[in-house]
Amino acid sequence: MKKRTFIKLSSALMAAPLFSPLTGWAAGTKLKNWAGNLEYSSDKLENAKSINQVREFVKTHDRFKVLGTRHCFNNIADTKNEFVSLVEMEDEIRLDTAKKTVTVNSGMKYGRLSPYLHEKGFALHNLASLPHISIAGACATATHGSGAKNGNLATAVSAMEMILANGEILNLSHEKDGEKFNAAVVHLGALGVVTKITLDLQPTFMMGQYVYEHLSFEQLKNNFERIQASGYSVSLFTNWQSRDIAEVWIKQKIENDQPLKAEPEFFGAKLATKNLHPIPELSAENCTDQMGVAAPWYDRMPHFKMGFTPSSGVELQSEYFVSSQNAVDAIMAISRLGDKVGPHLLTSEIRTIAADNFWMSPCYRQDSVAIHFTWKQDWPAVSKLLPVIEKELAPYNVRPHWGKLFTIPPDELEKRYVKMQEFRQLAKEYDPKGKFRNEFLNLNIFRS
Repeated sequence: MKKRTFIKLSSALMAAPLFSPLTGWAAGTKLKNWAGNLEYSSDKLENAKSINQVREFVKTHDRFKVLGTRHCFNNIADTKNEFVSLVEMEDEIRLDTAKKTVTVNSGMKYGRLSPYLHEKGFALHNLASLPHISIAGACATATHGSGAKNGNLATAVSAMEMILANGEILNLSHEKDGEKFNAAVVHLGALGVVTKITLDLQPTFMMGQYVYEHLSFEQLKNNFERIQASGYSVSLFTNWQSRDIAEVWIKQKIENDQPLKAEPEFFGAKLATKNLHPIPELSAENCTDQMGVAAPWYDRMPHFKMGFTPSSGVELQSEYFVSSQNAVDAIMAISRLGDKVGPHLLTSEIRTIAADNFWMSPCYRQDSVAIHFTWKQDWPAVSKLLPVIEKELAPYNVRPHWGKLFTIPPDELEKRYVKMQEFRQLAKEYDPKGKFRNEFLNLNIFRS
């Protein structure tokens, strides 16, 4: 294998069908996000095909936002002016086998990159539950998978290329730029347009997963750390009304080609005898295979297959991060709200994420547990519930997922993100006229 390889992926190279709700928009229709809960404030969209086109767009527009695969549920990517998208740029991959890194266009999706990496003998350390999201958007918002020793997806970033407000290209790396790099990786769209990202790799591996049903809250309370450490990646699903964890998804590396073995019980929970969906009432057809069946890492770390629509999209999502030290107390606090939140839920997921050093990451310098809510698409009801949940979690200095729905006031966010003032200063340096700002950033970051 050569030390470095550079390819342009043709549409035939990755034959798996793409996730249609995330690709393109029909002519004459209003631009909406994936879930359909948000209609964007502009229908002006330019699809850039090259870096030069992106630079020209940046230099000739006073206000705009970058629009990716549209999986944010709030208006963090919205604008009243114009959008530019990089998702239709021709896929490029630069694989450095000696350094164990890969550099890609930022609009590339994980589901397209991952099979290529596996074929070349490499893997990413983690993936989100959906493989259909763009790499740049996931890193910009600190999107994550699960695993007590696994950082969020942005922790794989070792370098990035960004176009600043004046059209200049800025290259940052973990090796050379220290804290400025840590400030820029989770950038929330406030610093510039990321055009290329370099990711650290590891040797490829195979995985399998098992699901257990009906783990009691008492067992969870007494054995939380052991439960979360039981696999490479662990996810807990509940509706909070049943007074238990309905499903425990345990994803394991397969070592030395030895098949996985699962005990019939796991802290009192029973081993599932068929594939399950995170929402127990739904068919598992679109979910990644369970029952210990082996597959490459990229076909087990996500909950859903790349070639299928994981749900109808008619949902809302919120997610809150607390320190792992406060995880059990936070979970028990939400469990006491079960009768209030349960009727409005599709499901709720609990995951662990290792600490990182990115200034605006919810996991900044703290191992964290994320409590995720997938809501029925009823914003009037959800909007009343979020402040109740946030009040219960406030003693634990809860931080929200930047791309999902929350109502935590800006002054509280500032208290919980100790680097926010320094992040604002860097944003003013890179974007002195506020070209990349919008209503979300002005409210939550710049407080104007």
